[in-house]
Amino acid sequence: MEQKILVGTGGGLWELAGEGARAVEALAGHAITALAVDGTDTWAIVDDAALWHGRAATWSQRAAIDGPPGTCLAPAPGGVWIGTEQARLLRFGDAGLGVVESFERVEGRAAWYQPWGDPPDARSMSVAPDGTLYVNVHVGGVARSRDHAKTWTPTLDIETDVHQVLAHPVRPEIVLVAAAAGFGVSRDAGQSWQLVTAGLHAHYLRAVAVAGDDVVISASAGFHGRRAALYRKPLDGGRFERCREGLPTWFDDNVDTACLAAAGALVVCGTQDGRVYRSLDGGRRWELALKGLPPVAGVALG
Repeated sequence: MEQKILVGTGGGLWELAGEGARAVEALAGHAITALAVDGTDTWAIVDDAALWHGRAATWSQRAAIDGPPGTCLAPAPGGVWIGTEQARLLRFGDAGLGVVESFERVEGRAAWYQPWGDPPDARSMSVAPDGTLYVNVHVGGVARSRDHAKTWTPTLDIETDVHQVLAHPVRPEIVLVAAAAGFGVSRDAGQSWQLVTAGLHAHYLRAVAVAGDDVVISASAGFHGRRAALYRKPLDGGRFERCREGLPTWFDDNVDTACLAAAGALVVCGTQDGRVYRSLDGGRRWELALKGLPPVAGVALG
């Protein structure tokens, strides 16, 4: 069965299948802050303040996010984890939506910050195949919980400036990060890390995806997205190689956190200028799948 591509934007949600695309009517005109697929279920943070659920063509709001705006989410067995501004963590389950109080006590939390002075935010989350939960705080490194958020362990120096954490979809010992300091990989569930920049024109990374045996990342010269490009390399060795065929010479802005996704050989990226690019061979060759959208905030594969 052909995989469906979901594209969340500042003005609605689109579904791409084959050569066609359709807007999800229930979310037309709404800003999609975060997007995730879990089997036949799709979850979205809408307008920063509501958790929505979709299955087939039916969408409904499941919870209101009171307090700091929602920023990211991660479905897991029995519920959905939700990160917010001010580095808070929520969980939605059978009992509704509640604050995860244990996240307020993560070791080193007092040192978390934003470079421009605002409180830190939960920027990305990922759940490993064994249920381990990783939460990336900007700027606060990556916190790990192996007991369903009862306790937490910091796993990475906060000055690495992580922008996305991603647990490998089938290898629970592998965790990846896209950071201002480069591409980070842990092969022992976050106990130790290796930073890799070989082959990159610049080491400021915003997004990472796993495409089969390879990883695909976005890199640029800095916060403002100067000279942004995609790269790929084998997960277990080698140097990064630039993804060129079918892509712009340079992207106008960073390919941001959550705007790069992969499943097997299918890789998709969305851009700030409303374009969606698709690769069917792990990032070697690309095609423009859609254009003219509002700014893309996230892509997911279902």
